[in-house]
Amino acid sequence: MADLQGVLDEIAAEMSERRDRGAVASYIPQLARVDPARFGIAVALVDGRVLTAGDAEESFSIQSVSKVFTLTLALGKVGDALWRRVGREPSGNPFNSIVQLEHEGGVPRNPFINPGAIVVADILLAGHQPREAIGEILRFMRFLADDDSIVIDHQVAASERATGFRNSALANYMKSFGNLDHSPELALGVYFHHCAIAMNCRQLALAGRFLADRGRSAGGHTVVSAERARRISALMLTCGHYDGSGDFAFRVGIPAKSGVGGGILGAVPGVGSVAVWSPGLNAHGNSQLGTLALENLARAMNWSVFGA
Repeated sequence: MADLQGVLDEIAAEMSERRDRGAVASYIPQLARVDPARFGIAVALVDGRVLTAGDAEESFSIQSVSKVFTLTLALGKVGDALWRRVGREPSGNPFNSIVQLEHEGGVPRNPFINPGAIVVADILLAGHQPREAIGEILRFMRFLADDDSIVIDHQVAASERATGFRNSALANYMKSFGNLDHSPELALGVYFHHCAIAMNCRQLALAGRFLADRGRSAGGHTVVSAERARRISALMLTCGHYDGSGDFAFRVGIPAKSGVGGGILGAVPGVGSVAVWSPGLNAHGNSQLGTLALENLARAMNWSVFGA
């Protein structure tokens, strides 16, 4: 196997020199303030080692990467009944598209586009106040990463709520079809807050390690069954990069979920999890340099799930 730390250092050095970094998510005011020159990467191996390079200790808003973890929690609550309210197919449309919802009766294509994640938030609300559901999500993240310092950035959450008109439209539209049990405002409150969780690459890689280690967390606890870990990973591969998912699978070849904060979480079965962060986004809303970094890493380490 190639020297992983050496590969990470080379990737970080190459990314620091790149000028075509993409554009930060300016439609969320707090994210528009992030320095686009930042780049971090971390790998949490199933043998317990964590290797990092670049700005891997700097916190960022994980945004839609959090949808992997809320989906995991929701499946733990309702199991396969979740799939009656959310599909498992790639969307082929932008992550906040309302057009597809109209054609498909208010049932989102998958849990990783915005309307799908809002339905998942609605499921997590069952029997809870929003504050309790948000607290449960945060505790889950802290448990997975074995790190109680992980927090929600309330300024980012407030920024999203103040400007989230399209998400509000999506929630109200699904409510009109009967696919939200709670008020749109309550489901959106949970959604905006879990998207505003702040983590660094090291913490995020550790939190996602259960996907690479047959459902076992970095602390050795069984989080989900090996089968469920595989199925979540399958959705990440096919749906984790919105309407850029096919291109990402073609170029990188590992299950991964992106967020408009510039983070990407990937899982290499039996090897480890990878978190990368670079705030500039491409046209699909995915980290431009993060995608390139993962492509280079997968090639150097021969990590594609499609074989050598």
